[in-house]
Amino acid sequence: MRILIIASAFNSLTQRVFAELRDRDHRPAVHLVRSDDALRQAVRDHDPELILAPMLRTAIPEDVWRAHTCLVVHPGPPGDRGPSSLDWAIHERADSWGVTVLQADEVMDAGDVWASADCPLPPVGKSDLYRNEVSDAATAAVLLAVERFASGHAPRSQRGPDWTADDHTRPYLDQGVRRIDWEADTTGEALRKLRAADSQPGVLDEFLDGQWFLHGGCREDRLRGNPGQWLATRTGAVCRATADGAVWIPELRARRTPGGPATFKLPATLALGDRLPRLPEVVAPLMLPQDRHTWSDIRYHEDGPVGFLRFSFPGGAMGTSHCVRLLEAYRFACSRPTSVLVLGGGRDFFSNGIHLNVIEAAADPAAESWANINAMDDLVEAVLTTTDRLTVAALGGNAAAGGAMLALAADEVWCREGVLLNPHYRLMGLYGSEYWTYTLPRRVGRATADRLTRQALPVTASTAHRLGLVDRLLPCAPQDFGHEVARYARLLASVPLGHARITAKKSAREHDEAAKPLAAYRAEELDEMHRNFFGPGEPYHALRSAFVRKESAPDAVEPVVGR
Repeated sequence: MRILIIASAFNSLTQRVFAELRDRDHRPAVHLVRSDDALRQAVRDHDPELILAPMLRTAIPEDVWRAHTCLVVHPGPPGDRGPSSLDWAIHERADSWGVTVLQADEVMDAGDVWASADCPLPPVGKSDLYRNEVSDAATAAVLLAVERFASGHAPRSQRGPDWTADDHTRPYLDQGVRRIDWEADTTGEALRKLRAADSQPGVLDEFLDGQWFLHGGCREDRLRGNPGQWLATRTGAVCRATADGAVWIPELRARRTPGGPATFKLPATLALGDRLPRLPEVVAPLMLPQDRHTWSDIRYHEDGPVGFLRFSFPGGAMGTSHCVRLLEAYRFACSRPTSVLVLGGGRDFFSNGIHLNVIEAAADPAAESWANINAMDDLVEAVLTTTDRLTVAALGGNAAAGGAMLALAADEVWCREGVLLNPHYRLMGLYGSEYWTYTLPRRVGRATADRLTRQALPVTASTAHRLGLVDRLLPCAPQDFGHEVARYARLLASVPLGHARITAKKSAREHDEAAKPLAAYRAEELDEMHRNFFGPGEPYHALRSAFVRKESAPDAVEPVVGR
């Protein structure tokens, strides 16, 4: 079926809906809504049988929804209405929620209901929920709605006699409600407000001669101080005392000044710079006891012959310092007496590659880009050259660009079924590195590798498995992914042929190295990346700047939607 997907951005949910529809042999096209007239023209150009809006911040013009069936994805259960549904659910401590697919009409969120799906709300940030539990529910509801539309099924009217859901309309959740009272709010209350505002709009606060949006939040179980007091720093995050404890805040975004440029999130210590008072850098041990509640973006633990190196960087972005610290942790993990080493295994992003926000904020973005890509390459090389144990990349969340290639460096890639992969760089005006010219064709063949990087489209976990990008699919809820990974990793370590497989792996690496050294792949890729970073007229810097500031790029590179 010809389906036109209209959205305010090609975000994670829009990408997933697009990719899932392609997997089912529909013919989706995507139009990013910038104006009503442009939308009308897109409808005329595509002549869709169905219009679908997974994430749209503006109303669909009346002449469009009267002429075409337009289905809107609302991140709330039937009867829920308003622009801050998920925010309110977290703010009000809901432990379950839902997604509704309804037909656009004159009253926002009041159209006929085509499908709905329920989902749990574990105590994590809104953006994490949106990419995982909410995305799973939205995908199930969308696919059911499309199936019902194609079969001639009639939707349920919210105005009919058989409608039993209560009308629950709530306003926009503004900063007056989100504000943290550091003198009075408990750690739990502060975390609830931070989670409900993650990653947009953030919690607005005023301190250190500036106004800042706070992003992220993690409980601290030991550090204490007077309410509101700044206590410590750790790997870019800052710790602040609450009425009964303390929280870590990983990222800040300066409030945009009238007429000023758009601002973007940065590691908190980088954002504050010289404004931050002298604070102790409190280091968390790599092998942190699992009952500790504190900020730590890299952790290592063991379960018998299996080592687990978990990392979780905000937004999946890995700056130069992240890569250096993760490489150090990886080398430590490789010094341990294990036969299987699992990388990742958390419930959200695996990695999205280099840290574009930190690069944008650098005094010399080209030089920082170069340092960052070399640090990523060092990390990937270490994984590729590990020949004394089996390595597993465990993707509980999405991976893109260099982060996807980091996963491919492992011997096996395990993926939760709801994960999306974007194994390409072209949309950012980059050739790419992280040894992708070695690992991607090795897994899927040269022709498929060329297609994936040229089309620059998201790939579902099931398609990635079919292509050979992924070795194992784990059909589990996001909260259960870590436990499932641990179970399969223990089974892998117990296989009698494990030693023989490690020996074969070492021989294969030696054979590949003799045919073409890894250093040659890296040199060729970095030659192209150096041109992207430092060459005149290259689009990367403008594309990166527009991306981090959430603006339209003048010369945006479009994905190739053809099958």
